[in-house]
Order: sequence, then C-alpha cells, then structure tokens
Amino acid sequence: MKKLALLFGMVLMAAPAHADLITKHSSSVQLTVDAAASQATRLGSTYSVSGNNVSATLGGLTAPASATDAATMNSGTYTQTTAGSAFSFTETFNGGDAIPTGTTVSSGVVGSLPAFGSVTTTSGGVAGSLGGSIDSAGTMSLTAGGAGTSATGQFVSEITIR
Repeated sequence: MKKLALLFGMVLMAAPAHADLITKHSSSVQLTVDAAASQATRLGSTYSVSGNNVSATLGGLTAPASATDAATMNSGTYTQTTAGSAFSFTETFNGGDAIPTGTTVSSGVVGSLPAFGSVTTTSGGVAGSLGGSIDSAGTMSLTAGGAGTSATGQFVSEITIR
C-alpha cells in the first residue's frame, strides 16, 4: 500500500501540460491595371554622296531655324567629268524628326503621340468590372476586368502548437 501511495504522490507532483495554440489568418487582394506608355526616339537628318567620274559642288544639310525643327537638304550640283565614260553616283538624304508642339497629357492620356522615326506604344488596360474580395471564411471572389488587367487573391491560414 505504501508503494501505491508513493506512486500516487509522484503522479500528483507531475507538472500540468502547458500548450499554446496560435492561429493566424491573413488575406490579400491585388488588382492591377496596366498604364499606357509610349517610348519615342527622335532621329536626326543624314546626308551622304559618293561617285566616280563626277565633278561636284557638294550638297549637304542646312541647319534648322530652331532647335525643334529638322535639318533640310541642300542639293549640290553634279556633272559627269568625261562625257561618254562610265560613271557612278549616289546621293542619299534622310529627313530627321521635328519636335511637335503642344503634346499634352489629360487624365493620363496623351491626345496625339509624336510621329518620330522610332516609336513603341502600348495601350493601357481597361478596368471594366475588375474587382476582388475575400471574406472572413477565406471565400475569394475575383472578377476579371478588361484587357491589360490582373486580379490576384490569397488567403493564408497558419496554426502553431507549442
């Protein structure tokens, strides 16, 4: 009996279990509408001439009247040096880009884009009916928008026992 009492006493001396239960819930919705963009590179004017058996008063570029204009071509005078002989002649002019005036942005939209030599343009997204929500039970509702949009939803539930 003493052994039983001793065993019972030892059981009573054992510390109670202390366990922590931690729960965390987080949710997020990300809605994105792409912006319109235009990347333009202004190209300059170029002029070149080459040939053989040709006499010339060379042409060239005429400086523009203002910094927003493009240079223009000044034609040269060319004649065949020896009549009846073979000759070659090449004259090339590429007109550069003038800078347009009055380009304005209104409500995030450029009314008219510059017509430069190198232009890359992307259209903006259309929100349309784009939307999203997550309730406390983690039920997700994502509604597609128009072109150039995305909707991402996430619900995370974490349980920790210590």
